[in-house]
Amino acid sequence: MAERLTKSAARNVFYGGSAFFFAIFLGLTAHSHFYMVNTSTDKQTLTDGVARGKHVWEKNSCINCHTLLGEGAYFAPEVGNVWQRWGGQEDPAAAREILKAWMRSQPSGTPGRRQMPQFNLTEQELDDLADFLEWTSRIKTQNWPPSKSG
Repeated sequence: MAERLTKSAARNVFYGGSAFFFAIFLGLTAHSHFYMVNTSTDKQTLTDGVARGKHVWEKNSCINCHTLLGEGAYFAPEVGNVWQRWGGQEDPAAAREILKAWMRSQPSGTPGRRQMPQFNLTEQELDDLADFLEWTSRIKTQNWPPSKSG
């Protein structure tokens, strides 16, 4: 038995290890994709209004200040669970009106508080954004954010 690793043995260990870990990587990637598509996302309620609301979210760069399910800037509150915080499960119509009124009233002018800009969203855009935020509240987030306030 050789006392040291030969060049061909080292090459075989490298290629074998690379193939093994690449196969594990592919398996974990497939598992993650399956989980996101079939388990965590509420596909049944994914409507055109939700898609338009995501477009409003992106067009106005809301993620530059807010976080959505932990992704984004930490300047303003988490909005992935804003629907639940404002009572969307108990009274969806009231939660929708509160959300729309909040967006219309910005900037609030409260002293000592960061101010959200006024985006002058149309009624349709406000409804679509509310649809999007309602939909994000139903994503299975594995208990994220850790606190209700985001």
